[in-house]
Amino acid sequence: MGNQLFQEARRFVEMAKTADPENRESAVSKAKNALSSAFANSTFAEQRQLQEMQQELDQIT
Repeated sequence: MGNQLFQEARRFVEMAKTADPENRESAVSKAKNALSSAFANSTFAEQRQLQEMQQELDQIT
């Protein structure tokens, strides 16, 4: 089934990356919250992927 919080974080990051400029700040905020929630409950490999997603968010803000 997989880590639900990890999957949710991935979904929010993708939404933030494709958000319209006027909605981007809110979308990025939601994605960062999802990443934070997922991090504590993830495996090391998932944590590395979450860090990469965080870097992607940092690049679009």
